[in-house]
Formats: sequence, structure tokens, C-alpha cells
Amino acid sequence: MSSEEFGEENSGAQQLLQLVDRFEEMVNKGKNHFFDSEEYEVIIDYYFEKNNLKKSLQAIESAIGQYPFSTIFLMRRAQLLAATNQSQKALEILSYVESMEPNNAELYMTKGAIYSQMGLTDQAIENYRKAAEHTDDLDEVYLAMAFEFENTSKFDDAIFYLKKAIEKNPDNEAALYELAFCFELAGQSSESVKFYSEFVDKYPYTTTAWFNLGVAYNRLGLFEKAIDAYDFAIAIHPSFSSAYFNKANSLANLDRFDEAIEVYKETMKFEEPEAITYYYIGECYEKKEDYEHALVFYNKAIGLNSQFADAWVGIGIVLDAQDRTSEGIHYIKKAVELEKENSDFWYIYGEFQQKMRFYEDAELSFKKVIELDPDNAEIWLDYANLLFEQEDKNGSLEILAEGIKYHPHNAELQYRIAACLMSIGQKQEALSFLRNALKLNYDIHNELFDYIPQLKENPSITDLIESYKK
Repeated sequence: MSSEEFGEENSGAQQLLQLVDRFEEMVNKGKNHFFDSEEYEVIIDYYFEKNNLKKSLQAIESAIGQYPFSTIFLMRRAQLLAATNQSQKALEILSYVESMEPNNAELYMTKGAIYSQMGLTDQAIENYRKAAEHTDDLDEVYLAMAFEFENTSKFDDAIFYLKKAIEKNPDNEAALYELAFCFELAGQSSESVKFYSEFVDKYPYTTTAWFNLGVAYNRLGLFEKAIDAYDFAIAIHPSFSSAYFNKANSLANLDRFDEAIEVYKETMKFEEPEAITYYYIGECYEKKEDYEHALVFYNKAIGLNSQFADAWVGIGIVLDAQDRTSEGIHYIKKAVELEKENSDFWYIYGEFQQKMRFYEDAELSFKKVIELDPDNAEIWLDYANLLFEQEDKNGSLEILAEGIKYHPHNAELQYRIAACLMSIGQKQEALSFLRNALKLNYDIHNELFDYIPQLKENPSITDLIESYKK
């Protein structure tokens, strides 16, 4: 910003504050001041932006007193009523405005927003369509319609109107970002790549489009192409911190950790450091097995946000990698306390407890994982193994049998229960489960022997496996 532009902006801010001071002097001290309708609009908008509803109402009532037939102030009153959950009163005012100005697009946009707030989607869309008939700002109308469809999970409709909004105004950043989000929600990453690739061909200097193209490539696992797209965004807008951050994520996904760390650090030149940035830097160092630096950055993340549970887990895992499990478990416990419904954290906590031979505690943690996420096949295997190692073979069988109810097509569970049954002499049942396992996935049959190596010497087992060999 040039000094001249800064001066103009500063002057405008001073004039606004002087205008507001004059209004408050009139209200608080009873002084007579005249305000034209445009000045009232500025004052009302100022209070709306400050979310000062009381002062907004004072300004609106004062404006209506001076300009009783101005529909703009009646609409502002309706907007204020809607903001205070008085939707029906707001709609009554807007019906009156409609009788006076049936071609007022803002009227229909306001009605649409109120119906949307009430959860009446059809009425909201109907009013947005009316607004479209009476305005040149079609991109904003289409954007509002897209939001409405998005709120009701009609993503194809939302995408249709977002494309129309962008067609009308290629500079509409909100529509460009929202379209990328809708493509993601609809699971249409390939369509997203196609749209933004064609868009940047037509409008090559649109930072937002290059950024969203990078996001789409990243979601498809095309990290090299994502990096190229983020580089274009950065070339156009060198201080675009989100592009640096996402580029660093793509580099990390390619195991280019040193480069990723440098790019994560670049973001801090253009915005205040964030806990998540420090966390990802720590994660890069962890994957490089540079544990001391990993601890430094995980601690920096917690320093900025003590509620950041992932960073507590990161420290715990690094300490465990340094053979400091007894220290690390306290950090995992802290993460579990912060996010009591996070099944992954409970899983890690159980593994730490098992490693430290706190078997009863580990069992409780594994039970919690199953409660939160029974669709995780691995937890059934690990919980069963925990019991098996404690010679509780019947308990192990019960867990495996329950796991198979949730995962009837998981071959690993079938192999495991076959091995467990063989270990307690239930040969026929074991062979039945082994047949199921071999049908599901012959290629991993060696897992049976990893679990109980002596089964390699059992001819019933080896003959059955040989019979399924392709």
C-alpha cells in the first residue's frame, strides 16, 4: 500500500468514527444532528459489523423516523429481527417492503437468507430465484443458492450453481474456494482437477484457482503435480502462506522431509506461527528419526496450544522411540484426557500400557477402542493377542469370534482364530476357520505360522493349505 493509499484509508476511518461519534452524541446527549440516508446506512453497517445489535436498532429506528418510506431501513430492521430469532416479524416487514418494491433484489436475498435460517430450503431457493430476476450481481445470488444446496447435501446442485457463479464472475474467490470444497464433499477430485485446469488455462493469474488445483491433485495423491500448482500460486502471490503450507504437506507426503521443513518455515514469514505448523515440522523430524528436533517442535506446538492433543501424542511416540516409554506414556495419557473419544489415542495408550506390562490397563484401553471404533479390524487382533499372551486363550477366542461378526471377510481374523483353536485342541473347528481364511486370502497364510510356528509341523494344517495352492 502506498503512503497516499494509506492516507486515504486512514482518513476514511477517521471520518467513519466522527460520523458514529455524532450519532452517539445525538442519542446520548439529545443533540440535534442531521444525517442523510447514506450516512445512516454507514452507521447501521458499522454497528452490524461490530455485532452491536442494540446500537444497530437505535440507528435503524432513528433512520426510519427520518425516512419512513425508505425500504433500505425497513430491510435493515428485518435483518436485525432475523438476527435475534424473530423471523416471523422480519418476514412481515419484508412482505410490506415487497408490496412497495416488488423488483428489489436485496429484498428477495434477505427473505431467502431468513428462510434458510429457518431451515425452509424450498422457500429460500424460490426467493433466491426471484432475486436473480432483478439483479446484475448474479454471481452472489448463485453463490447463495449453492450454499443452500450444500447445507442439504445436494452437492451436484451446489456445484452447478457455483460454476454458474464463477462463469458470471471469474474473480469471485468465495465461489472458487467453495466449489473446491463441494468437489471434495462429493468425492469428485478428478472433476475438480479438470475444472481448475481448464480455469487456469483461461485465467492463468488467478491465485485461488492454482491453489485449489493443488488441493485437488494432493487429494488424488499426485503430489508432484500439487507442488507445481502451489508453486504457480506462490509465484503470483509470494506471501500466500496457505500455499506454502500445503506445498510442504505435499513434500512431506513424498518423504522429502528436509524440503518440507524449510517450506513449513517459510509460512512463518507471512503469518504468525501456528501450532499445527510446528507439529508438522516435528512430524517431519520424527520421520527422519531426528528425535531431538522432533521434541523441540512438538513442544513448540504445545507452547502455542496446550490443548493440541496430536502434539502430546507426538512427544509420547518420540520418547518411546528413544526407549523412554515410561516417560512417553504420560504424554499419551494427556492426549487421551484431551480427546476422550479419539479411538486412535486410546489404541496407542493401550499399546504403551501393554509394552509396560500394565495388562489390565491395556485391556481397558483396547475395550475403549472397540467401543469407539469396532470397524477397526486391527484392534480385535491386538486385543486377542494381548489375552493370548497372558494364557487367556478362551478370552482371546471370544474376542476373535466377536471381531469376525464385524469383519466376516477379514482373512487375518480367520487365520488367527484357527491358530487359537488349534492351540486348545479344537482341531475340527480350527480347520473350518482355516478353510474360510484360505478362501478369502491364500497369500497371507504364513501369518498362521507367525502366530504359532509349531503349526508348520502339523500335517492336517499343511495338507489343507497345500490343497488351496493355486
